[in-house]
Amino acid sequence: MPHIAAISKIDLPDKVDQQQVKKQAREIFLANFPQADRLIQAFDNTGIVTRNFAKPISYYAENTTFKQRNDDYIQLSLQYSVKAIETVITKAGISKAQITDIIFISTTGLATPSMDALIIDRMQLDPHINRTPVWGLGCAGGVSGMAKANIAAKANRDAVVLLVAVELCSLTLIKNDYSKSNFIGSSLFSDGIAACLIKGDNHEYVAPKVEIKAASSKLYYNSLDVMGWDFGEEGFKVVFSKDIPTFIHQNIRHDIDDFLAKQGLQLSDIKNFIFHPGGKKVLDAYADALGVEGDFLKNTREVMNNNGNMSSVTVLYVLERFMTDGFTDGYGLMLAMGPGFSSEMVLLDMKN
Repeated sequence: MPHIAAISKIDLPDKVDQQQVKKQAREIFLANFPQADRLIQAFDNTGIVTRNFAKPISYYAENTTFKQRNDDYIQLSLQYSVKAIETVITKAGISKAQITDIIFISTTGLATPSMDALIIDRMQLDPHINRTPVWGLGCAGGVSGMAKANIAAKANRDAVVLLVAVELCSLTLIKNDYSKSNFIGSSLFSDGIAACLIKGDNHEYVAPKVEIKAASSKLYYNSLDVMGWDFGEEGFKVVFSKDIPTFIHQNIRHDIDDFLAKQGLQLSDIKNFIFHPGGKKVLDAYADALGVEGDFLKNTREVMNNNGNMSSVTVLYVLERFMTDGFTDGYGLMLAMGPGFSSEMVLLDMKN
């Protein structure tokens, strides 16, 4: 089975205290959004302490155009992708010439040529690398990207697949969007960049050994309005429903049980829960629906508390935490939910 050789993440230089974000959001929204004072506690209820931001907090109080924000997305995505890739290559002990495939995941900016092409050109990677830019999976993208890397590595036992995920959610903020969704979104979303290397079977393992065993993707019918973007002249307007925790309650336990049963496993066999956090209410919904004893979402919660919700990248930060700080020998389950409404799962076999 393909295995995860290394993973890296970026701690951005403009990390900001959540209370600073709360103060600025109140100032921006209050004049045009009368509910701001009533809903301001949403910033505290997230449990987030600091937010990973690509720009200084003052940037988000400025009047910027969609073009300016998207230009910043391209420049910063390229800058920090290269940094994350250089780090993961060093961690894995390989040369950049060995990379056979690149999968680039994002939903928070637009680029054509796609970001993978810009990365190849900037780093002078092999020009014959197999390229797969993936756009639009939102929070589910990190897990889906891992599943797609697994497919590429299974198809070519000599493969060295580079998975890069970039989400600069803060750059999608439309300052004069005074909707409730934008207000709540401003309490949650932040920025992150991660890179991961997945190798095929012809490559030797270096401890820890983390194999990719199986994956599952599910799109739920009649749920297209639960999460996504509404595209307007000024940019990406966030759409997400307050019913997401309810949706998780109704579906996630059955979906996990069904996926694991196909692998001859059950929930009690999972020792490491590598979940995308979404938000505090989403974490509570997972805990209630799964009924697992102990603080099984500790790493997920702490990544969210320290960084905010970085969309698709967040689950890779959680994985990095497991691989850096340690995990329990046994199976790991990666899980995230995103627009569609959809769920993505990847089963890992993890040994120290």
